Formats: sequence, C-alpha cells, structure tokens
Amino acid sequence: MAGGLLMSGAVAALLTTALPAHASSPFDNPPPDKIVIDVATVNGSGCPAGTAAVAVSPDNTAFTVTYSAYLAQAGGNSDPTAFRKNCQLNLVVHVPQGFTYAIASADYRGFASLQRGATATQKASYYFQGSSNTVPRTHPFGGPYNDDWQATDSTDWAQLVWAPCGVLRNFNINTELRVNAGTTSPDKVSFMTMDSTDGDISTVYHMAWRQCPNS
Repeated sequence: MAGGLLMSGAVAALLTTALPAHASSPFDNPPPDKIVIDVATVNGSGCPAGTAAVAVSPDNTAFTVTYSAYLAQAGGNSDPTAFRKNCQLNLVVHVPQGFTYAIASADYRGFASLQRGATATQKASYYFQGSSNTVPRTHPFGGPYNDDWQATDSTDWAQLVWAPCGVLRNFNINTELRVNAGTTSPDKVSFMTMDSTDGDISTVYHMAWRQCPNS
C-alpha cells in the first residue's frame, strides 16, 4: 500500500521550551502553507492493503484515518487469531521550513458487541523514527455491550513529543484492538471494530504547532 495514500495539509508546531503566557491553545496559528504527508507503509492485520484512507482537515489542525476492515473478534467459531488486530502507519511529513509538530490528542471511534463476561481493549502509541515509543494508551471495555464506542488520548502541552527541527523523521502510529471472549458465553461471538462502511467513523489526530528556534 506504500504510496497508495496521499495527504496534503499543514501539520506543524514549534520546538521550543515553553509557550508564551497568552498562548493557551496548542492549535493557535498553524502555518498557512500546506504540507504533504505521504503514507510510506501500512502494515498490520487491521489494515490490509486498500482498507485505510488518510485525509487532512481544511484548517490544517488535524488529520483523519478511516479504516474499512479493522475488526477483532473472539468466541463462537471465530478464527483463533482474530482476537487481536493491529495497524502501523508510517507517515512521511514534509513540514514547512521553520516549523515542527506534535500529536496533541487522538479520538478513536468504532462499534463493539460484547457478550456478558467478554472484554475488549483499544491501544495506541506514537513515535518518531529513531525515537522511543510513547507509553501506550489503553482503553478497556466490558460486556454486555452493544453500541458505538469512543476513546480519546490527550497529552498536556509540557509532555508533547515534538518532531526534531530541520530533520525529516517518519512518524509512526501503532494501534491495536483485542477481544477476550471470557468464560460466561464463549460459544457466542464478541467483536470490536474501528472501521466504517460509510466513511462516517474516523480516527482523528489533532496537531499541536510551534516554531523552531532561530527560525
């Protein structure tokens, strides 16, 4: 799927030590110039080739990922390997000179149908090429449950991980869905999705922005 996805949009932020006191929002003053984000690779059982799409928001403060085959399930006649699905996106972010960016928050959505006693988790982590993974954020769900679900990862400004200034480093997003059928109703299927058949359900990544030193 390399090269199969292309996203244009300004995704930038500045790498300095602190915001001025009056700048209360990490989304203030995004760079006006559009940038290009190429999806270098898409790997994982939750995002087979042709089942993930990326788009940027018109105001350049976020981008979305929409999946069409991201489903984990367990119980009943489920495939023994279907209880865990994952996806790794490797993005090449071309940032305007003098700027860098960070992920301020991420909104995940989908649908879950969990039998009584079944459990499910959604997990995500992020890192720049050559850097350590961020600590994974995990969101648990328990049955009985049969509804849409939503989970949000957010990071305080002081804890944001910024792309290094003046160096092109690929940005990696790792996500995972996991379902455990439990012992109450193991003969019935429980599942969790992070996909959309109509394009209305997307993962949204909100960008923070700052200007590089001496830019």
